[in-house]
Amino acid sequence: METPKVFESEYRFCLVLWEHEPIKSSELVTLCRERLGWKPTTTYTVIKRLSERGVLKNENTIVSSLVSKDEIQAAEIHEMVEKTFEGSLPAFIAAFTKHQRLSERELDAVQAMIDRYRKGE
Repeated sequence: METPKVFESEYRFCLVLWEHEPIKSSELVTLCRERLGWKPTTTYTVIKRLSERGVLKNENTIVSSLVSKDEIQAAEIHEMVEKTFEGSLPAFIAAFTKHQRLSERELDAVQAMIDRYRKGE
């Protein structure tokens, strides 16, 4: 199954949801007003829209996610690499590191990921 597209404002909403789920929709409305400056109608509209797209479920006014933060982030990165770098992960990394200095710690973490990937973990 393909991960549903989540747009920027929806992603900010999901960050609130992931932090507090499962949560009553009325409590989510309060949090979205405090953190995002949204009116209640905006929050309920986003809940409905994301529910229809399979990102979350709203059962008996309890809202919980059906898609994880990791899944959304991976889908966004995949889409960007496909669209911007013609699917080339090395081209993406080259562009990123050309303008972003990585610390030794970050380089070690990336190398460890590559090593785990090669081992099939």
